[in-house]
Amino acid sequence: MNRAKHDGKHSHPHTGHAEHFCGHAEPLDGPLHGERSTRQRGAIREVMAQEARPMSPPEILDAAKLLVPKLGIATVYRNLKAMVEVGELSPVQLPGNRLYYELAHKAEHHHHHFRCETCERVFDIDGCDDTFSALLPKGFTLSSHDLTLYGVCDACSAKREGKKKR
Repeated sequence: MNRAKHDGKHSHPHTGHAEHFCGHAEPLDGPLHGERSTRQRGAIREVMAQEARPMSPPEILDAAKLLVPKLGIATVYRNLKAMVEVGELSPVQLPGNRLYYELAHKAEHHHHHFRCETCERVFDIDGCDDTFSALLPKGFTLSSHDLTLYGVCDACSAKREGKKKR
């Protein structure tokens, strides 16, 4: 999705109400101006930086619990919301009403996503084939596009191949 032209509005994953988010990016090496630094937020920050791909709140919870064992999903959602509001993370809405989050500096650049049909992880796809205008009917003008690819990631493909060899 071309988030450079994004209007900054998303629906909250539980309430469906529109929320407005700031779109500026900041480095991930510490708390942003006015942000409380907590162990929980630090764990989320570390997980997002280490994975460097869009992640769902349950994925973030599972990975961050290795750093903060008593972390709960409500705390993850609360911190994700705060991190989006200060411009550290950007929400990624994929088809199917599933909300993922990615580092804001990655969202500034036009890119697409790949979602594994086996493990449901999402990966960034850099680059874009700008031939979509050629697909339009005569007289139509393209203003933006969003592309999500679906298939099986390398890790899940390797697992499948391992099972076939047995």
